[in-house]
Amino acid sequence: MRIRFGYVSHALSLYEATPAKTMTFARYKKLDPDTQIQELERITERNLQNTLRNLHFNLANELPLYRFSSSIVPLATHDEAPWDYITPFQSLYEEIGSLVRKHRLRTSFHPNQFTLFTSDKPHVTENAVKDMEYHYAMLQAMDLHEESHINIHVGGAYGDKEKATARFHENLKQLKDPIKRQMTLENDDKTYTTTETLSICEKEQIPMMFDYHHFMANHSEDESLSELLPRFYETWSHMGVPPKIHLSSPKNEKEYRSHADYVDLEFIRPLLKELKSLDQPVDVMVEAKAKDAAVLRIIEDIAGIRGVKRRFGGEIDL
Repeated sequence: MRIRFGYVSHALSLYEATPAKTMTFARYKKLDPDTQIQELERITERNLQNTLRNLHFNLANELPLYRFSSSIVPLATHDEAPWDYITPFQSLYEEIGSLVRKHRLRTSFHPNQFTLFTSDKPHVTENAVKDMEYHYAMLQAMDLHEESHINIHVGGAYGDKEKATARFHENLKQLKDPIKRQMTLENDDKTYTTTETLSICEKEQIPMMFDYHHFMANHSEDESLSELLPRFYETWSHMGVPPKIHLSSPKNEKEYRSHADYVDLEFIRPLLKELKSLDQPVDVMVEAKAKDAAVLRIIEDIAGIRGVKRRFGGEIDL
C-alpha cells in the first residue's frame, strides 16, 4: 500500500523562511493609516514568497504533502483592521497555485483551535465562519479551492457534549456549502474521541482527519484501530483522494499530549500494522516539532523496515 508524506508549513532547514511573520493589533494601532497598510502588505508579501520557498523545498525533497500556514496574512480577520489581502498579491497566489497543480502536491490549511462551531455564543460562531472564509478566499486566489482542505477540530464540550454536538450541527449551517465541501474534522486529544468525531463526520458527510497521537491520548477501552480505520476511510470515499492522517508522538510520558521533535517509530508501529492490513493508500502529515527534519527521518525509519519499499523521496510502499 502507498503512503505519501509531508510536513507543516515551515522547512526549518531553510534560512529565514517562515511563512507566518505577523503583526500584533497593538503595533498596528500605533502606526499612521498609510503605514498600517504598507506594513501589512510587506509582511504578507514576504509570507507568500516564503510559502513558495517552502514549496520548492518540498519539490527538491519529493515530498507530496504541504500544509499552508494559517498566519500568511496578519490581522486578516480582525474587525478593526479590514484590508484587501487578495488583490495586491494576486500574482503570488496564482504562482503558488500553479506550482501546486503542476507538481500535483496535496495542500491544506489548519485554522487554530478557536475556529469551532460548538459554542453557545453567537460571536464565536461568527468568528469561526469568518476564519473559514479567510482560508477559503486564499484557496480561491490560488485556484485550489476545489482540491485543498481546511481542517478544524469539533470544539469544546462546555459541560454537556451532547448539547455541544447538537450546536455544532446547527451552527455549521452558517457556513457556505462550497467552504463546507473543503472542510475536514479532526479527533482531538482531550474532548472528542475518534468515535465521536466519526459520528459527526458521517452525519455531515465531512471527511475525517485521523490524528493517531490524539487517538492514543484520548480513547475509550472499546475503541480499536481495526474497527475505526475502515470507518475513517469510508468518510473519504466520495472525495477522489486518499484519506489523510496526522502523525506525531508524545514528548514524554509526563507531557504525553505535547509533540516530540521527531516521530518515534515504535509508537506508530501498531498504526502501520493496521494500515498494511487494510492495503489502501493513505497520506500522512507529520506534525512533529522538527518539521521537515522529522518527516525525512520517519520516512527513512519506516523504509528501513523489512519488506517496505521506498518509491521516491516522500512515498513508500508499506
